[in-house]
Amino acid sequence: MRFGEQAGSVLISSQNRLVVRIPEGAASGDVTVDADGRVSEPVSIVVGLTITENLHPVANPAIDAAGNIFSTFSGSRGQKVPVSVFKVARDHTVQPFLSSLMNPTGLAFDRDGLLYISSRAEGTIYQATPDGQRSVYAEGMGVATGMAFDHDGNLYVGDRTGTIFKINPARQIFVFATMEPSVAAYHLAFGADNHLYATGPTTSSFDHVYRISPAGQVTSFYRGLGRPQGLAFDAQGNLYVAASLGGHRGIVRLAGQSPPELVVSGNGIVGLAFTPHRSMIVATNSSLIELFVDIEGRPLPQ
Repeated sequence: MRFGEQAGSVLISSQNRLVVRIPEGAASGDVTVDADGRVSEPVSIVVGLTITENLHPVANPAIDAAGNIFSTFSGSRGQKVPVSVFKVARDHTVQPFLSSLMNPTGLAFDRDGLLYISSRAEGTIYQATPDGQRSVYAEGMGVATGMAFDHDGNLYVGDRTGTIFKINPARQIFVFATMEPSVAAYHLAFGADNHLYATGPTTSSFDHVYRISPAGQVTSFYRGLGRPQGLAFDAQGNLYVAASLGGHRGIVRLAGQSPPELVVSGNGIVGLAFTPHRSMIVATNSSLIELFVDIEGRPLPQ
């Protein structure tokens, strides 16, 4: 397989499948397959641009209105790391943003541009201003993981032991829904239908994406993904999930009645987010990668 003029190393080949190592320095564009002296028709692909490889995300990154990216160095349970949350500017400059948070996990912005961070070790939700001043927003959230805001400003927090909490703007806390406990984390995102969508990998290799009504009723939206984690909607209402499909890891698109489709391929992917300039930020368990996919993400609820 050739990426422009550069040849990729074939790792696995079969009659209808190729797994190829992308050569260093390859860019997005056309790829062709050379076999038996023949060359296939070119197919356009997008190659990700690595932003940084020195992080430890366990969920979606978060992106502010200016396009700055925020991601965690989560660490193992109970581990304190020098920098808990990093900020990545549009030019991919990486700088520390918050320190001394234990096991930061989920990230979410509110409509005022304040960043919220969950600590799964403490069960605490922190609030941070754009200049990095933090305070405690809520406590007692169990093993606090994924978060999402609805259009009324309510914050939803997933406690991976089996509860989705709802925190209203007055900071009153309610049990919103109950789910099967997760072996890792709950990941949350709101759809345009004002329903909350959630993943929470279990010991099954055939997990659900759940849809939760405004009244807290939990139903299965789709079943059949392996270890589904971070999820995000585009502006057309398509749902993208970091998961395995048919044994292949990457980002799966669930689009209406269409069959699920693996639209990004890669190992170790835990989350994603769309930028204001129509690219996708993919989080692996050690890095952030930008893909220029020309997809508009769903805007924050207003």
